[in-house]
Amino acid sequence: MPLTSTTTTTNIILIRHGETAWNAERRLQGHIDIGLNARGQAQALALGRALADTRLDAIIASDLGRAWQTAAAIAEGRAVTVSQDPALRERCYGGFEGLLYADIAAAYPAEFAAWQSRDIDALMPAGERQAESFRSFYQRSISAILGWAARCPGATIAIVAHGGVLECAYRAALKLALDTPRDFPVLNASINHFSVTEGELALHRWGEVGHLVPATLDELT
Repeated sequence: MPLTSTTTTTNIILIRHGETAWNAERRLQGHIDIGLNARGQAQALALGRALADTRLDAIIASDLGRAWQTAAAIAEGRAVTVSQDPALRERCYGGFEGLLYADIAAAYPAEFAAWQSRDIDALMPAGERQAESFRSFYQRSISAILGWAARCPGATIAIVAHGGVLECAYRAALKLALDTPRDFPVLNASINHFSVTEGELALHRWGEVGHLVPATLDELT
């Protein structure tokens, strides 16, 4: 008599938050809590509309405002509340946070060079918070994603997080080395489809932004 498989798969729709003013001006946010700008709010509404017919058993977001504001727009009209998880926050950049990329390069040339060369164990100078290495951030992000998959076996869940978290998921699913260049786009308010089976993350579709065409956004502003 054949054995019955008990393997379950959790489907994950992984979403980067909508645009903020700091995204637009290339100012590093990290753990600083910046809300969505007007364009980001329109993107969040467009996300909610694009996913309106998709069953979501749970919606989870980073506890930073730009992520949970985006998640709230997806949850609108559903009998699902947004769960907040600090483990889904963006990487903490310590003393780099709040600075323009150009200003970081001028103020911290050696540390900036290590960051840009993808030294995954390099630490930025401490600021209000202690910075994380990319290796530590990767471990935190993937543990959080896999943890939610384990809590929701067989479900379809939306996770709203940050560009760095999406990068980590992409690398984990494709088994890319952490020190290789990021040669793939990580777009605000993009929809990205993953699954987790037996603790293994798989990527199915990446970088969907058809819901963000200008005509759609114009209707929502």
